[in-house]
Amino acid sequence: MEADIKNLRIDRSRKVVPEAGSPWARRFIVIGILLFVLAGVGRFVYGYLNDAPEVAVYRVKSSSTSTSASGAGQTVILNATGYIVAHHKIQVASKVVGRVLWIGVEKGDRVKEGQVIVRLEDDEYKAQLQQAVGQLKTLEARLDELTNGSRPEEIATARANVDQTKADLANAEITLKRTRELVREKVSAQQVLDDAEGRVNSLRARVNSLEKTFELVKIGPRRETIDALRGQILEAKGRVAFYESTLSNTLIKAPVTGTVLERNVEKGEFVTTGFVGDKGAKGYVVSLADLNDLQVELDINQNDFARLDRKQKGTITTDAYPDRKYSGVIAEIAPEANRQKATVQVKVQVLQPDDFLRPDMNASVAFYEEAKAGTAPTAAKPVVYVPTAAVRNDAVFILLGGKVIRRAVRVTGTTSEGLRVEEGLIGGEDLVLNPPADLKDGAKVKAKGAAK
Repeated sequence: MEADIKNLRIDRSRKVVPEAGSPWARRFIVIGILLFVLAGVGRFVYGYLNDAPEVAVYRVKSSSTSTSASGAGQTVILNATGYIVAHHKIQVASKVVGRVLWIGVEKGDRVKEGQVIVRLEDDEYKAQLQQAVGQLKTLEARLDELTNGSRPEEIATARANVDQTKADLANAEITLKRTRELVREKVSAQQVLDDAEGRVNSLRARVNSLEKTFELVKIGPRRETIDALRGQILEAKGRVAFYESTLSNTLIKAPVTGTVLERNVEKGEFVTTGFVGDKGAKGYVVSLADLNDLQVELDINQNDFARLDRKQKGTITTDAYPDRKYSGVIAEIAPEANRQKATVQVKVQVLQPDDFLRPDMNASVAFYEEAKAGTAPTAAKPVVYVPTAAVRNDAVFILLGGKVIRRAVRVTGTTSEGLRVEEGLIGGEDLVLNPPADLKDGAKVKAKGAAK
């Protein structure tokens, strides 16, 4: 035991490691935390200083002088957008009520005037016509009977009746005379004489009646009776004509030459003559339009209406085929303005339409002013149209190189295309739509998409 105690020694060459609770350990932990916090703050400051808000932008389009095929200068004075419409659109309806038996057209088919497009069931209308024809023939036969007068046989019969009654009267008078002698001689009773006198008086009245009947048979029917019957025949002919027309109207024909825009019925559906809703009987069978007679319907702002004249010319383009251009001229101006929209409706006739144009297509019309003869065309001052959302306090913000530039503009009116700007923009600029209230000149922004 003592030997083991003597062998114990302290190794002074080994370094002493501080315990966790020593001051050095606490210093290392504090320094690490400070470095971590400084890194987070630096990243936050960097992101804050370099972050840019996203904004919607609009590419400005300009309107300027163009040159026609003949070389004459044309200055665009107004641009407007609208829709292509058929000049005359017809909803073909039925004149009679019935069920569709056959329909012979599809949407897009071309039809000619008078072509049968729909047939309705006609059994009831045929029966009505047959009944009316029978009544007419009965009345016509009765008229023939009256106008031809009495037949010889009828006259002879009437004469024979008169003669027979006269003979009976003569015999009765002889019997009366004999009876009077017998009564005077008191051979016969007074009652027998009274009966004989009554028979004579009755036969005399009958002879008088038969003679008048005989005269009427010889003269024939009264003219008033014939005229009344002729009136009944005229009425019957009207009924026959009505039912013939009704029967023919079960064949629905195209009223004009054109193209089927809509097929509204199918076989077995019921067609009526009045306006109805979407369900139940149909009010019309197809809609037609002549696609060679098209117009562009525009709503012109009242502030721009004074720039247009009757017969004003313009160039028509569509969104579907922007490279195809059509000549047009104002054909119709509404006689009154729209109070709610503050616009006037104008229709531009498409002078040479083709198969590319369809009703209800979006279309734009650039109204232009022809240069006067003998004058050289001059460069037109650019006129641009921008959305209302791009202008704030008579200025716009132009996006360029990731920053915005504030530029003052002069707005001269509002059109269907937006605000008309005559100074400050030339076209091609990217404008910030709905700029934030705190957006300032030179601020950094990011475009999130170009507005059309």
